[in-house]
Amino acid sequence: MGTDDECGYPEDGEGPVREVRLDSFWIDATAVSNERFAEFVRSTGYVTDAERFGWSFVFSGLLPDEFEATRGAAEAPWWRQVFGADWRRPEGPGSDIDSRGDHPVVHVSWRDARTYCRWASARLPTEAEWEYAARGGLIQKRYPWGDDLMPSGEHRCNIWQGDFPAVNTVEDGFYGTAPADAFLPNGYGLYNMVGNVWEWCADPFSAAHSVHSKRANPAKTQTGGERRVIRGGSYLCHDSYCSRYRVAARSSNTPDSSTGNVGFRCAQDVDAQPSGVRLSASSPTDVR
Repeated sequence: MGTDDECGYPEDGEGPVREVRLDSFWIDATAVSNERFAEFVRSTGYVTDAERFGWSFVFSGLLPDEFEATRGAAEAPWWRQVFGADWRRPEGPGSDIDSRGDHPVVHVSWRDARTYCRWASARLPTEAEWEYAARGGLIQKRYPWGDDLMPSGEHRCNIWQGDFPAVNTVEDGFYGTAPADAFLPNGYGLYNMVGNVWEWCADPFSAAHSVHSKRANPAKTQTGGERRVIRGGSYLCHDSYCSRYRVAARSSNTPDSSTGNVGFRCAQDVDAQPSGVRLSASSPTDVR
C-alpha cells in the first residue's frame, strides 16, 4: 500500500510503501449513481447535508455565464458557494439530473454516504480496501491499468485536459461527470477507480504511516478524526496542480462537507449478502 513515487505529495501521506493484510471483501463495480441514490431517498425521505445547509460547492466552469456572483473558496477560487446546489441540482437552481441517472451522485457528505450504505446493508470501504481494489491486481503501478496515463493514446479516465481551470479540451469526452461505468474497467472489473469523482472511505485521515508495521485490516477499528479520507481524484484533476488521479493519491475533507466532484461506492464483508465484486488475496476474483 502507498507509494514512494516522486509524483506523490509527502504532505498527503502517500508513503512509505508498506504491507497490510486484508480479509476478503465485496465492493461495488461502480460508484453509487444518481438513480440508486434517488431510490434510497424515495424509500427513506433522507435529507442530505447540502440540502440541510442550503448550499454546496460547484465548479465555476459548470455555471452558466449569467449566473449571479457567488463566494469562492479562498485557496481554490474555482469552487463557488452555490445556494440551492445539492444532489438533485448539481449546478444549483435550474439544473437537474434528468439525463444523468447513470452518473455518480455528487454533493454527498461522508455522513450521507455512510447513511446510504447502512440502508443498503453495506458500508464504506476502508482506505486499504479501496486501494487494493483500485490496483486491479497490479503491483505498485501508477494507475489502475499501468504506468502510462494514456496507453496507445487511449483515455482511461475522466480528468481535466487543457489549461486548468480556464480551458478543458474535453478530449476524454466529458466536461463534468461521466457515467459511473464509463471507460474500461480495471483487472477486477471495477470502473472509474480514478478520475470522475473522489470517493469517500471509512477512515479518519492521517498522514503518518510506518513501513515497519504489517497491519491487518487497518482503519476498521479506528474512530474519531476531524477529516475523512477521499480517494481517486476527479474530473477536475490536472497534472499542473493536482495529479491525484493516481492509485496511491489521497486527500480528505470534513464529514459534513459536500462538493460537485465527490461521491462514493459501497463495500461489504464477505459474510454479508453478496453483491458487487468479491476481492480476496488468496482466491480468484469472483465477479457477481
